[in-house]
Amino acid sequence: MRNQPTIKKNSNSRFIRIQLIAGLLLLMISGAKAQQAKDPAVIGRWDITIDKGGKSLPSWLEVQKSGTHTLIGRFTYAFGSARPISEVKPHDGKYSFSIPLQWEEGNRNMDFEFEVKGEELTGTMVYSDGVTYHFTGVRAPSMTRTKAPVWGKPVKLFNGKDTKGWHTDGKNQWVVESGILRSKHSGANLITDQKFSDFKLHIEFRYQKGSNSGVYLRGRYEVQVIDTKTGEPEPINNQFSAIYGFLPPNKMMAKNAGEWQSYDITLVGRLVTIVANGTMVICQQEIPGITGGAIDSKEGEPGPLLIQGDHGPIDYRNIIITPAK
Repeated sequence: MRNQPTIKKNSNSRFIRIQLIAGLLLLMISGAKAQQAKDPAVIGRWDITIDKGGKSLPSWLEVQKSGTHTLIGRFTYAFGSARPISEVKPHDGKYSFSIPLQWEEGNRNMDFEFEVKGEELTGTMVYSDGVTYHFTGVRAPSMTRTKAPVWGKPVKLFNGKDTKGWHTDGKNQWVVESGILRSKHSGANLITDQKFSDFKLHIEFRYQKGSNSGVYLRGRYEVQVIDTKTGEPEPINNQFSAIYGFLPPNKMMAKNAGEWQSYDITLVGRLVTIVANGTMVICQQEIPGITGGAIDSKEGEPGPLLIQGDHGPIDYRNIIITPAK
């Protein structure tokens, strides 16, 4: 009988502790829900199309939170690499940001203002020359794959004789000599007639000293081909074997200019693996969005293989793709 008060006291203590824990859990859940409710719809990635004088320019925008109050981001214009946005400013139901020049001509920043309606956005861009253009955007697809790919049969995209199965986006300077696909000077890009979704790609190339090219996966994501050793200095995510402006290689495997080199690339959804000259330099990394020079911003659709021919002399051979079934 003398022990009963102690038992009752212990029971009361346990009950109080359980109530406190339950209360804390409810506060955490309520706080998380409140935080989710506060996050504006603009947060995320957007595939942009700018109407510049009747010409559609593919671009890309990412908006995210920095701390609890500030919105920041990244933007890829129709050319050049992804550049940071120091602040995306909300005002009167709209958003705005400004980015400095990269490769654009002019003497002023590029200013953007837009509003979000559901899964779409509309807005205006004041270009570096002061002219205003309109743009639209849709939320970028996640492109998550739920099953591992089943690979089909390898397909030779270049037959070693001519450019059958390819077309250019301008006056053609590409020629075939001794089984080699050559662009002897800057000119048009070379694009496959066929489009692909997920695939494995083997491609071999040779550049001259200081030259530059690129292989665009689905026509939207550039794997950089550049003379890193003797060319002009570039940020690491713009160098040899990088996904231009986004993903740097974990090791530099570039050979000397004038030597044949190779990439073995696997693209599944947004996940890319790159083997450069026999060494894996990017492994299962997510490509955030399109790179400068993309053919369009329709990320959810299949796209062609595009070989860049507007940055200097370049040779290619043994271009073999293995599509997923």
